[in-house]
Amino acid sequence: MSSRPKSGSPSAGSAASTQPGAAVGAGADPSDRAVAAYLLQHPDFLVHHPEVLAKLHVPHGAGGAVSLIEHQVAVLREQLGHERGRLNHLMARAHEYDQLAARLHELTVQLITVPDLERACAALEAALREQFNAEAVAIKLFPVDPAQRADDPVVKGFLEFIDRDRCLCGPLMPKQAEPLFGADAEAIQSAALVPMRGTEQTGVLGIGSRDPKRFTRDMGTELLERLGAIAGAKLTDLAHRQA
Repeated sequence: MSSRPKSGSPSAGSAASTQPGAAVGAGADPSDRAVAAYLLQHPDFLVHHPEVLAKLHVPHGAGGAVSLIEHQVAVLREQLGHERGRLNHLMARAHEYDQLAARLHELTVQLITVPDLERACAALEAALREQFNAEAVAIKLFPVDPAQRADDPVVKGFLEFIDRDRCLCGPLMPKQAEPLFGADAEAIQSAALVPMRGTEQTGVLGIGSRDPKRFTRDMGTELLERLGAIAGAKLTDLAHRQA
């Protein structure tokens, strides 16, 4: 005589439901069953990998309502996207900064060995055009004594800038662009004015671009100011020696 299963005892069908992957229908794709089996064997997987959870889409089944947890996940996913974008931007800026620092080092080494003012200015202009993608370069030196500056037309356009310690970036006024860049002045949409200071002379290094967004008022100027200090020390020293 065959015996019936006792009430509450697992049948063959219910026993199969405890097997890994049984939560996914038999007709499901094999890869889906494999994923389900893995998650059932590692129920804490999403706890240890919240970045995976943030990318999952888990809709709420009750009509068009959204559960609090689903809303929180959506908010966290959006915040994660913003943070990733911000991190990528910072990494790109850091990489660009490293490249510029390396180019500045190469230019410094090159300037150290230049024996005269003319070749120093030529080397500086060539490096700015070739390595820093400058479309226009102007190098102007002025006497330190204000009485000796009176008749210089370039000085008149830079009276407020000559003795600055910081760079000035952005669009230039015509009275500044024309004395610096001459025939190229109309094409220059943005520029960086870098102060150069020495014992006997002071000056300005102008770097121009046709791109109006290349040099902006809110951009970082630390490397440009280092460049100005290096170029100023070298050029004003050579100018003093040749005077």
